[in-house]
Amino acid sequence: MKDMTTDSLTLTVTARHDDAGNIMRLRLEDPTGAPLPPVTAGAHIDVLVETRGEAIWRQYSLAGDPADRTSWHLGILKEPASRGGSVALHDAIREGQSLRITGPRNHFALAEADHTVLIGGGVGITPMLAMGYELAARGAPFEMHYATRSADRTAFRDLLEAAPFAGHVQVYHDDANRITDAVLPPPDPCTHVYICGPQGFMDWMIGAAEVMGHASANIHREYFSADVDVSGETFEVEARASGVTVTVGRDESIVAALAREGIKIDVKCEEGICGTCITDVIDGTPDHRDQFLTDEEREEGAEICTCCSRSKTARLVLDV
Repeated sequence: MKDMTTDSLTLTVTARHDDAGNIMRLRLEDPTGAPLPPVTAGAHIDVLVETRGEAIWRQYSLAGDPADRTSWHLGILKEPASRGGSVALHDAIREGQSLRITGPRNHFALAEADHTVLIGGGVGITPMLAMGYELAARGAPFEMHYATRSADRTAFRDLLEAAPFAGHVQVYHDDANRITDAVLPPPDPCTHVYICGPQGFMDWMIGAAEVMGHASANIHREYFSADVDVSGETFEVEARASGVTVTVGRDESIVAALAREGIKIDVKCEEGICGTCITDVIDGTPDHRDQFLTDEEREEGAEICTCCSRSKTARLVLDV
């Protein structure tokens, strides 16, 4: 997995555009005019959000041209059913304000391929936009499929119409020409598929690709949010490096159980989608509940997302 983590940055919001579909588009720049850190398509940043008196980190994909280091572009869906990060940003952010950022990190980078298919549902189009710029600059063969609820809820229209990859894009609406799994290409070792969007949309497309015979390694996915169930039978976690053993309760996360004993593991998304809390497993079998690790990494069992995953064995030994 490619990671391009930088130190914390404080960037200025130099433009805000409230687009269709409750999506807010932001342009971020360095207040001194200095070039931003280099990025590749698929990268995301962590944004510190103040909500209900609490500071929380939320992850947003970069949607602009990766070659342009003068600014970063975000598309943020206002999601009332979420834990409040997107609503707080929509309500509070104005041009001229500052945001604290960490990153960029990239766990959704483009692979070398003879053909690339990009499939975005709703705000899941944001990383695909950056991929479109990068693939067009390479002269690589690709196609982009963008599914939305309706024409009047379709964000980024102006960008898509003016982009150098405009001819590669097909747009679908649920109330008109609804997207189907027919957009998936025939399986081929040199064809890679990228899928991003709401969890139900992604599960459907990923399942269809697997049924068609696409190799797991050729189906790339990025979740913006995930339904997480941390419940289960109690089990013990030994923090080997700290010399501490704790019991993880039925509705408790490993992170929370270790925190009770003063052992802190950094967390950001708390939904198993960002990878911040990944910890090495020394012994035991993880019960993976995350959407971050690949199928191969889950099978190997050498790492665990401690914010949401549990244990299949009575005892799990972690390198913390």
